Amino acid sequence: MSKTLTAALALGAPFAILAPAAMAQETGRFTWDGEVEIGYESTFDSTVPANEGDSAYASGEFNGAFALTDSLSVFGGLTFEEVEDAGGNTGYGFYFHELGLQFETGAATFQIGKVHPEFGTAWDSAAGFYGSALAEDYELSEQIGALASVDLGAAGTLSMGVFYADDTGLSDSIGFNRGRNSSSFGGAGNTGELNNAALQWSNEWNDTFGYVGLRYLSAGVGDVDDETGIVAGLGHSLGNGLDLFGEVAAFDGYGGTTDDATYATLNAAYAIGQLTLSGTYAMRDLSSAGRTDLVSIGAEYELANGLTLGGALARVDEAGVEDTLLGVNLVIPLGS
Repeated sequence: MSKTLTAALALGAPFAILAPAAMAQETGRFTWDGEVEIGYESTFDSTVPANEGDSAYASGEFNGAFALTDSLSVFGGLTFEEVEDAGGNTGYGFYFHELGLQFETGAATFQIGKVHPEFGTAWDSAAGFYGSALAEDYELSEQIGALASVDLGAAGTLSMGVFYADDTGLSDSIGFNRGRNSSSFGGAGNTGELNNAALQWSNEWNDTFGYVGLRYLSAGVGDVDDETGIVAGLGHSLGNGLDLFGEVAAFDGYGGTTDDATYATLNAAYAIGQLTLSGTYAMRDLSSAGRTDLVSIGAEYELANGLTLGGALARVDEAGVEDTLLGVNLVIPLGS
């Protein structure tokens, strides 16, 4: 779900170095894009009254790349959002979510530095305000390592990487200090060594796309088990404005614990001119915490100046506790 913030301004948006967004602006060898999101979220009804409340929020990211040569470039991404320190205190801070070098040679692209390994896509691509709410749990972000992406032609694309959770100075934040990560904190993948890996194959067939991914995260300090995970997704555009998408993921030793975990996201989006209607069903089942079910309907309207106004309702049942949520937002693209 959207981050619960009080009020702020921000710069930026998600930016894939391997496939620059349509809003990216290029000046010579430098490309950049970004997005600001400002919104409001409310839990206006709950079977546990203490869960009820509301807040305004804002967040954003700024991303860019500078081409040193035709095949070598520097890439980086800066996020602004509410962050939390080890004591549970929160405030607004900036931090680098990506920073490194990219090298392209023939059908292969390589990245080294602070990177974002591929494992699933629902955490980013599911339509609607709450479309990615549960899938965000297993996103592999802020990792130190090396990635490779190989174009296999008609056989698809193979992406792979070795990495560990960022424990350098880049894991800290400017503004509100969230504190530097340390491998001594434990957690699957937070090992300070390149002993974690992800592999994902993807392909497209006309209006259909699909992918399968695997990951292995070594146990950190104090963990009881290594984590292994598998993810698969399938999407199809019917050509009449209706797009369908689904993703499932399963884990053993989730987070370095004894938990088994299963996630599912089913998502549909229907475009009518500048208006897009969406619906989502998402499920999370943790062996130690029980099952969470989320059902949501939403709408987004793209204004003439490129801004997008959106909103959604969601019903969440988490281990028997039922919350009803409302979220609205305004997304402002940068770089045009």
